[in-house]
Amino acid sequence: MNAPLADSELARLDARFAARSVALPGGEVVSVRESGAGNSGPVFVCLHGIGSGAASWLDTALLLQEQGARVIAWEAPGYGASTPVAPAQPQAADYAQRLQGLVDALDLDRFVLVGHSLGAITAGHAARQGSPLASRIARLVLISPAAGYGAPGKEEAQQRVRTQRLATLKNEGVAAMAAKADQRLLSANAGELARQWVRWNMGRLNEAGYAQAVQLLCGADLLADLPPAVPVHVACGALDVVTTPEACTVVAQHCGLQLELLADAGHASYVEQPRAVAALLQREAARA
Repeated sequence: MNAPLADSELARLDARFAARSVALPGGEVVSVRESGAGNSGPVFVCLHGIGSGAASWLDTALLLQEQGARVIAWEAPGYGASTPVAPAQPQAADYAQRLQGLVDALDLDRFVLVGHSLGAITAGHAARQGSPLASRIARLVLISPAAGYGAPGKEEAQQRVRTQRLATLKNEGVAAMAAKADQRLLSANAGELARQWVRWNMGRLNEAGYAQAVQLLCGADLLADLPPAVPVHVACGALDVVTTPEACTVVAQHCGLQLELLADAGHASYVEQPRAVAALLQREAARA
């Protein structure tokens, strides 16, 4: 039986990376977790993947805060207390528009945008050529990016993934999905605390928000938004079995880059190897 996340860890989360709601002019709310609000160093805006949430950035955020950075991690639309987007089958543009609303509300003039897995689809669209946000993004970092299944020729895979994911949600439910999430999202080398965090984060999914995110994944085409209008870096866990190094190499090559591999890390690399990811992000911010 899986061990639950200790109360002391949840207390650490609330004390050092607390959640708050940001109201947007249209009446929507975006829930964020933030660290280093008074710091004068680089600002990072971090977007989580489909089976996760803002709290997943805790340890990476605290390491960056120690180096003088400010870190803002959102709960994607339909996740946590964040208002879902309106369409039942949303597109990357819907999520990117909500991200722009958050950035405007927080009055962020310049920031490093970090997208992990599904979050890379929103990040890539926000940083695309012609995007109203591009001039404010100092650098784009894509970690284990999901490319989506919306490109021509992917129709069969799109239907298969949509059917499988929504059936799993309906038949097993969030709790059962969460109970085994670490087996796929982390490498065999991951510690027990990282596994507990991965399971806890997935266990907090809202079914409707997750279903919308599945539709986003299936309809999206990250490569259509790349290369972006801003400097970009692409990395992937060397042991990632979800968005594999081979798949992420295609994304990197589309940007004219060589993929950076994160040693001893699976898909949720920033949970499993937060020091390595924090160092990567600090380096990329310095390059910006």
